[in-house]
Amino acid sequence: MKPVGKLMIIGGAVNKGSFTETEYETSAEKNLNFFERGILRKIINESKNKEESVIEVITTASQIPQIVGPEYKKAFEFLGAKHVNILDIQTREQANSDAIVARANNADVVMFTGGDQLRLTSILGGTRFHEAILIKYQETDFLYCGTSAGAAAASENMIYQGSSSEALLKGEIKTTQGLGFIDNVIVDTHFVQRGRIGRLFQAVVSNPRTLGIGLGEDTGLFIKDDCMTAVGSGLVILVDGRFIKDTNLTKVNLGEPISIDNLVVHVMSVNDRFDLKTKELTIENTQYSPIPSLNGQQ
Repeated sequence: MKPVGKLMIIGGAVNKGSFTETEYETSAEKNLNFFERGILRKIINESKNKEESVIEVITTASQIPQIVGPEYKKAFEFLGAKHVNILDIQTREQANSDAIVARANNADVVMFTGGDQLRLTSILGGTRFHEAILIKYQETDFLYCGTSAGAAAASENMIYQGSSSEALLKGEIKTTQGLGFIDNVIVDTHFVQRGRIGRLFQAVVSNPRTLGIGLGEDTGLFIKDDCMTAVGSGLVILVDGRFIKDTNLTKVNLGEPISIDNLVVHVMSVNDRFDLKTKELTIENTQYSPIPSLNGQQ
């Protein structure tokens, strides 16, 4: 069944302004381009009740939740959001409590911050909180947002470990179950800045049905009804393994290089769209005009 809800997955380092500064309001002018047209603005606009939506900022993945949570709260509130809360779930017992489940059921948006995605899934996976937001995503106009670790954990399977420099050596990346909001994709974050394309290649070649998604920093994908739209200031890299002709994956030993023939790569920037059903990319600002047919009609 197609979910009613929507996803926003972000590559990390969201430029939300330096709100740790006490004079953040007086220096906000330099951030207006981001505030008005950026990712957090998109989150508010796409939420069920816009500025009146209840937003829960989930800081479980972070080692510094006391800093990260207030940063996001101030950023959302600067954009006009009126009901922004911080939910710092640190144990599975908390995630199974009536109070936390009630807050999940009352939320219109959850925003998972960065940090360690394995920490995120090991604390939240299979809890009542996890089940509550999965049900809301499937059945209601609910928005799951995740940046960095929160984005990596959104899919059914996730990368949680692996060297960028040696990612195309067999066995150099580790994957496990994610939170399960989207199937048949695997997400890597801080993608361009940390040179992680090899990690995605290896994840895709091991199961070419899986679409690899590499998210640059301050860049994300808004996903609704099988359509992924690029948002933010950077690049999204898609790795499609369906047309792989050959590989040595099963013939080489652990630690040896992997060969891949005919791996397809797409590059998306702001407002480009990718159809998850047809696997077709539409470039919004294409340099080509529609080609007229031979009879002169479009």
